[in-house]
Amino acid sequence: MLTSLLDNDFYKITMQNAVIKRFPYAHARYAFINRGEHAFPDGFGAELRYEVDKMASLRLSDEEKRYLEITCPYLDPTYLDFLAGFHYNPSEVIVEQQGSDLSVIIEGPWYRTILWEVPLMALISELWYRLRGVTITPDADAMIEQRAQEKIELYRRLGLKIAEFGTRRRFSSDVHDRVVGALSHHGGEAFSGTSNVLMAMHHGVKPIGTHAHEWFMFHGARFGFKMANSLALEHWVDVYRGDLGIALTDTFTSKAFYDSFDKKFAKLFDGVRHDSGDPIEFASQTIDHYERLGINPLSKTIIFSDALTPEKVERIHTFCKGRIGMAFGIGTNFTNDVGVEPMNMVIKMVEARPEGQGWLPVIKLSDVAEKNTGDPEMISLAKRILSLNGIMLSL
Repeated sequence: MLTSLLDNDFYKITMQNAVIKRFPYAHARYAFINRGEHAFPDGFGAELRYEVDKMASLRLSDEEKRYLEITCPYLDPTYLDFLAGFHYNPSEVIVEQQGSDLSVIIEGPWYRTILWEVPLMALISELWYRLRGVTITPDADAMIEQRAQEKIELYRRLGLKIAEFGTRRRFSSDVHDRVVGALSHHGGEAFSGTSNVLMAMHHGVKPIGTHAHEWFMFHGARFGFKMANSLALEHWVDVYRGDLGIALTDTFTSKAFYDSFDKKFAKLFDGVRHDSGDPIEFASQTIDHYERLGINPLSKTIIFSDALTPEKVERIHTFCKGRIGMAFGIGTNFTNDVGVEPMNMVIKMVEARPEGQGWLPVIKLSDVAEKNTGDPEMISLAKRILSLNGIMLSL
């Protein structure tokens, strides 16, 4: 089911590089979170274990390494040599099934375990359909490509930039490949690329991504909640020196993020990514923040990436047009729009062990309560430290 080390989202590679450079002794623990309370069929855990064990044989090919050297010059030769020698260690993944409940825990050095999340979710999603006998119609190939074509042509007429972000909850790797192929063929300038590095390589488009919530979550455990956003941004700039300049905003709520996103960072970063909460409220908040700092919002970009549909994209476009730059990362609506119900699940870092410290819980405070993850006591502590209790009425 997985045939390449690059069948992963790009931000995992960019974060792995940064972790090696800044936190080589850190350890991390991740857990599967079954938000949709899905009931897993008998034998699911054993089949997932089999697929995980097979991943030990994946290696970066010479062709793949050359692709990264040419496409991603900010990934230095020492990191690419490391990646060429990297292999998954299945002992870092514990898979258990009790009845219809599935447990997946990942634990080990952060610079290694960071690559597990996305391919594991892709495996869980594909096996979820396969082992339950869920199939798509015989004429699905044409339907898949037609739907992708219709969506990207709509976005092209609106003059938008769209990227595909759907590795984690795809119906299958084959559907994913067909979707990216259709987007590349029909999208023209509207299709800016894909988060999946293997798909980007195969279809000759740009790999898209910077960092994810775990980058900030670790900083919260290592340096405290007050300093987490500032130091996470600072360390990112130290590693990439102006490249990969889109900052994720909602690990500890966008309010806490903008409290730290001062003029220095606002000028250094090309823009921000929205991943939870009302996108119009977020856009308004972002525009106001840039204007208060004396920065023209039209010189910056918001990447919207939260459960986007064509209707939602059109609403955001109408509000932002002429006010701030915008682009869109669309996931499940591209790679799992085949007439079945997508899974609602995530894999998140739950604990970290920074160098010289014991294990500490990590948390994510989203702009919507449903996306919060982590120890409830630690979440309450973070809200008090960040002065959020009286403001986050929706939480």
